[in-house]
Parts: sequence; C-alpha cells; structure tokens
Amino acid sequence: MALLIAIALFVAQAINFTLILRDRAEFRLAQATRPVATRIADALDREAHGGRVLTADRGRIRRLPANPIRHGTTERHPEVAAELRRQLADQGVVVGRIDTGLRPEDDDSNRSRHRNGQKASDTTSADHRSDRQGSTLLIAVEQPGHGWLAITAPWPQPGWRLLIAVLTQTAILYGVVLLPVLWIVRRMSRPLRDLREAAERFRPGEPGVPLSPHGPDDVAALIVAFNALRLRITAMLDEKDRMLGAIGHDLRTPLAALRVRIESVDDDTDRARMTETIAEMNRTLDDILSLARLGRPSEPPTDVDLAALVDAVVEDFRDIGDDVTFVEADRLRMHLRPSLIRRAVRNLIENAVKYGGSAEVRVEADARAVAIVVADQGPGIPEDRMGDVFDAFTRLETSRNRETGGIGLGLALARAIIREAGGEIRLVNRVGGGLDAIIELPR
Repeated sequence: MALLIAIALFVAQAINFTLILRDRAEFRLAQATRPVATRIADALDREAHGGRVLTADRGRIRRLPANPIRHGTTERHPEVAAELRRQLADQGVVVGRIDTGLRPEDDDSNRSRHRNGQKASDTTSADHRSDRQGSTLLIAVEQPGHGWLAITAPWPQPGWRLLIAVLTQTAILYGVVLLPVLWIVRRMSRPLRDLREAAERFRPGEPGVPLSPHGPDDVAALIVAFNALRLRITAMLDEKDRMLGAIGHDLRTPLAALRVRIESVDDDTDRARMTETIAEMNRTLDDILSLARLGRPSEPPTDVDLAALVDAVVEDFRDIGDDVTFVEADRLRMHLRPSLIRRAVRNLIENAVKYGGSAEVRVEADARAVAIVVADQGPGIPEDRMGDVFDAFTRLETSRNRETGGIGLGLALARAIIREAGGEIRLVNRVGGGLDAIIELPR
C-alpha cells in the first residue's frame, strides 16, 4: 500500500513538474515578447508623427541597416519570433523577418557603458544584476524599406532552483502523506501477523493462550472469531476422541469374547484361522483408531537414539524369522515421539517384507536432515501410482487377499505420523529393481 501511494505521489509530482515547466516557458515567452511588441508599436507610432527612434540605450529600440544577429553565432529561439509576429499583427504592425539570438556576456550594453565613461563599479553592479536576472535576448525585426529594428529583452535561463523546489515539495508531501500511511499499515499488519503466527502455532489438543484482540475493528473482530474457532475445534476433537474410545471399547469387548469362545473349537485348523482373523481385526482396529487420533498424541516428545530405535524394530522382525537387516550407524540423538516413529518404521518394513520378501534398513544423516531408508527387492511401484499408495484403504494389489497385504492403512498411517513430526516420506524405484521407502526428518 505504501509503495503504491509513493508511486502515485511520484507520478502526480512528475505531472505537476511538467505543468510548472510549461507555465514557466509560457511566462518567459510572454515576458520576452509583450513588452517588445508594445515598445516597437509605440516607437513606430512616434516616428510616424515626427519623432525618432532612440538608439544605443539598453532596453531601447535601435534602427540598424542590417540584421545585427550573425547566423551560427548565437542560439535561436523561433518560438519567440512567432509569438512576437502574432502580437505585432494584433497591434496592426506589419513587419518582415524576425530574428532572435542570445547575447554573449560581453554584450553591446557593457561596451556602450565603457564608451559613455561609466565607472567600473557601476558596470560591475549592472553585471551582477544581469547575472541574477538571466541572459539577454536580442530581437531583430525587419521593417521593409527602412532597415532593421533591434531591441533586447530579459531571457531567464532555466536553473536548478525550480528542480530543487519541486524535490523539496515532493519530500514534504511524502513526509506528510506516507508517514501516516506507514503508521496505519503497521497498525493493520502487526495484528494480522500475530494472527498468522497463532494459526501456524495452533496444534489441536495443546493448550494455547487466546490471542489478544487488537488493531482496527475488523482485524480485532477477526482475532475474536479465530479464538472462538479454536475453541470449537478443540471441543470437536475432544468429542471425537471420546467417541473413538467408546467405539474401540465396544468392539474389543465382543472380539475378546470371541477369542475365548474359539478355544472350544475342536478342529485345530479352524481354531487357528479364527484366532488369526480376530488378531487381524484387532490390528485393523488399532490402525483405524491410531489414524483417527493422530494429531492429538498422548505421548510427549523425548530425546532418543534414532539408530538404536530403528535397530530395535529390525530385531523384532528378525525374531519372527523375517529377512530384515540393519546397516550399523552411529548414535543419533533426536527429539521425537518414539512410539509413533517406531510404528511408522514398522509399517514400512512390513510392506517391504510382504511385497519384496526382504528388507535392508539404514540410517543416513547430514547437517540438516536424517533419512531412514527401507530398501526391498520387490517389483517396485508404477510411477503414476506413487501418490495413490498413501491414500487410506488403497492397495495396488486388488484381490483383497489378506495374505498379500492388509487393508491399505500402513503407508497412510506412516505418512501421517512422519508429517506430524515435521518430516516427509518418499518412495523411489531403484534402477535395476527394488523400491526405497525413505523417511526424512529434520534435525
């Protein structure tokens, strides 16, 4: 806003400066021509009634046999000649050619003063006055059959005074207009900046101090609405958690009862299948509840050794006979929620084992980020489906066979966990086969 106003003021001042220059040029033209036209008309009228044209005095008319202005030696001003011809015509004076030229500093008037015996002090004083008034314009008017009439007129030269005056006026205008505008913009932008920072800091479930309403009325009303919105969101999430807790309790109770009842099944094969089905339902229920509650974790962040945490997850898979290896890494202390990170790494390793048969896990670190890489030897993922696998309940294998995969929540849950920690998950197909699932966490 301040920049736009500054540009508008600059354009307005530029237009104003142009108009001033035009008015100054018109005034200078009128100052040089109107008195000259009047003097010439009066002199010719006196001459016609028996008088004579005075000569040799500064500002008076002289009659000369030829044009006193030499071509190529002075600066011409045809606009003065045109305006003077128009004004003489208005007074009924018919003339021939009109010529103009700026007089040099050692003009005829100075020489005439010396010839008339004026004192040097008088000449110096006159020179100073002439310098202050500007240059002198010599005007020669041809009178057909009677020679030329010569007369001098003041011709102020454009100087720095006008430009300095306009620049000073612009500076004052900027100070008078822009300073209040900057104060108003700052008064508006500061509460908006505070509101943006409060919105960025807002985390559901975390206690926060309501933002104090300040600034203009509309901005203050917006801050009040934001505080109310934050309270409503917190209340809705609390209600959701209570509802999910009740759903989890209500579902686990009949599952536990089924687990007890299947112990009475005589067929070992049927009993094992039923037990596996109930276990799968419990895992699915845990994944759904974890995904729904993410963003309001009950576990606080703590300092942990990330390399040791990942190694412990790999050990769990080795204990059940899966082909999972860990590349030894140095100790790497990180501030995070260990249970959630452990679950995200476990989900990636489970996918690698299911679809690739084996997994190699390594931890890589640099000055800004830490990467947990889970590499498998599977067929990879088509490039156009890379984003789809992170959608909840999405599986690339469409048979829905539980033996070839779960219900499609593993990667969705892992990405939600990592993003909540400020990181990201990437999937990269390796040249020659295999897939790298990369967890990137900021240090």
